Amino acid sequence: MISKIGRGSNLYGALAYNHIKVEKENGQILFTNRIIETPNAQYSVAQLVQSFEPYLIANRNTEKPILHISLNPDPKDNVSDEKFKLMAQEYMQELGYGEQPFVVFKHTDIDRTHIHIVSVCVDEEGKKISDKFEKRRSMKICRELEDKYGLLSATEKGHLQNQKIFRPVNYQTGDIKSQIASVVRYLPKYYRFQTLGEYNALLSLFKITTEKIEGELQGKIKQGLLYFPLNEKGEKAGHPLKASLFGKNAGIPALEGHFEESKEALKNHTAKLTIKASIETAFQSTNDEKNFKKQLAEQGVNVIVRRNDTGRIYGITFIDHNSKSVWNGSRLGKELSANTFNDYWNNNIKSGIKEPVELQSKISRPNDADLSAEEPHNLFDFLNTIKKQEDGLIEALGGLLPETQGKDYEEQEFATKMKKKRKRRRGQ
Repeated sequence: MISKIGRGSNLYGALAYNHIKVEKENGQILFTNRIIETPNAQYSVAQLVQSFEPYLIANRNTEKPILHISLNPDPKDNVSDEKFKLMAQEYMQELGYGEQPFVVFKHTDIDRTHIHIVSVCVDEEGKKISDKFEKRRSMKICRELEDKYGLLSATEKGHLQNQKIFRPVNYQTGDIKSQIASVVRYLPKYYRFQTLGEYNALLSLFKITTEKIEGELQGKIKQGLLYFPLNEKGEKAGHPLKASLFGKNAGIPALEGHFEESKEALKNHTAKLTIKASIETAFQSTNDEKNFKKQLAEQGVNVIVRRNDTGRIYGITFIDHNSKSVWNGSRLGKELSANTFNDYWNNNIKSGIKEPVELQSKISRPNDADLSAEEPHNLFDFLNTIKKQEDGLIEALGGLLPETQGKDYEEQEFATKMKKKRKRRRGQ
C-alpha cells in the first residue's frame, strides 16, 4: 500500500474535490471522526467545513494547515469498506492525527479503489502537530497495515521513487531520440485523447511537441509527423525527428485510430462530468490563472493554456490524470472554451460558468491573502501497475504535477531577472 501526504491552505477545495466524486456516484463517505453529525448521515461540503472551522480560526501561524492523504492498496487487493475504515483510523492514530476531525472518502472512479482522508494538522489550540520524520513513519505504518490485513507489499513490487524511466526531455543532455522514444511509444497505451492538439498538450508535459507535415511523392500526397524537443520556455530546441524513428504507434495512422477509439470510449464517460465540475468550482473559487492551475493540479488535473503573440488565450486543454483522459475546453462545453478564460484572466470579465450553490460557504480568514499559494500534493500517482516500464511512467507523471503546475512564477521570474543582471555585469 502506498500513502501520499499533502498539505494546503484550501479546505473547501479539498472537500469539494472529494464530494464531487460522491455526488457523481464515484465515491462515498466511509467514515467520519469528530465531525458534527447530521440527521440523515448525509453531508454537504458546507456541513463538513463547520467541524474544521474552530481549528482553522485557532490556527496560530501554520500556513498550510489542511491535510489531504490518500491510501492506495494494490489493485489486486480486495479491500472491504470495513477494512478501509479500520485502516484509516489506525493510520491516522499512529501518525498522530487520531484525535483530529477527519473525513474518509472512498474513490471508485478508476480501476484502483483507494481512499482519501481530509483533516487538519493544527490542534484545538491552533498549535501545529509535529510532522517530524512523517514520511518515514507513514511508510512504517503502511508496512504494518499490509501485514495486519494481508495486503500485497509495495516494497516487494519495487515501487522505488528514484527509478524513473520516463522523464521530461532535457535537450541539453543529448540522446534526444531515446528520450522522446521513451515517452511517445507508451503514452497512447495509458491516455485517451481525440485530436492532435490534445495529444500535443499531453506531450508538452514531457517538453515534446509534434507537427504534421504534407508532401507529394510519386504523384501521391503523403503525410507524416515530426517530433521536436522543447526548452524551458516551450520553444523548439532541437532538430526534428521523424515519427518512423519511434515505431508505428507514434505515426499518423496509429494516432488517428487512437483518436477514434478515444472518442468512442469517452462518449459517455463519467470522467467528463467529474472534471467539468472540478473546473467550474476552481474557476469560481479563484481569481487568476496561477491559482486556478494550482487548485486543479491538486486534484490531479494539468491545465495547458495556449496564447498568441498578443497574449490572447486561443486554446485551453485539461489533462485529467485520474481518468487518464485529455479534454479540450470547448469539448467539455462552450462555457469552458478559451474565450471564457481569456475574458476573465485578460479582461476581468467573468461570465458563462454558473457559481456552485455551496461556494459561498467557503471559509475565509482575515490572513488568507498573506498565505503562500497552495502547491499540488501528488496524491494522483498511478500506483496500480506491475511492469517496470509502467512503474516508470507512473512515477514520472506523478512527478510532473508539481513540476508543471506548482511553480511560483513570480519567484521564477525574479530569478531569471537576477541571472540576466549577473550576465550583464560580467559583460561589462
